[in-house]
Amino acid sequence: MKDNDSITISPGPQFVTAMALAIVADALQIFVFPAFVEGALSPADDLLDLGVCVAMIRLLGWHWEFLPSFFAKLVPGVDLVPFWSMAVASVWRKAKLTADAANLAKQPVQLPPGQLTKS
Repeated sequence: MKDNDSITISPGPQFVTAMALAIVADALQIFVFPAFVEGALSPADDLLDLGVCVAMIRLLGWHWEFLPSFFAKLVPGVDLVPFWSMAVASVWRKAKLTADAANLAKQPVQLPPGQLTKS
C-alpha cells in the first residue's frame, strides 16, 4: 500500500440526478417564478417545493436536511436562497464522511518498527 493513498468517492447517479434537480428547482424559484407569480403565496412555488421534496426522498432517502429546506422555501424572501442545492450538497458531504470513516476502519493498523503487539 502506498503512503499517499487517498479515498476517492464519485457521486452515484442518484446524487447527480438529485443535484441537477435541486439546481433546476432553485434556479426556477430564484430567477423565473418571482417574475410571473405572487412570491411566497404562489401555488406553483409550493407545488414545486413539494415535488422536489418527494423526488429528493425517493432519490436519496430521508435526510433531515430536506425538512428545513422545504419549510424555509415557504418564507417570503428566504425562498431566494438555494436551499435544495445546499441540502443535497450536505447529504453528499455526510455520505462521503461516512464512507471515508468506514474505509478507514477497514484498513489495518500499522505500528512503528520495534513496537510489540499483544497476542
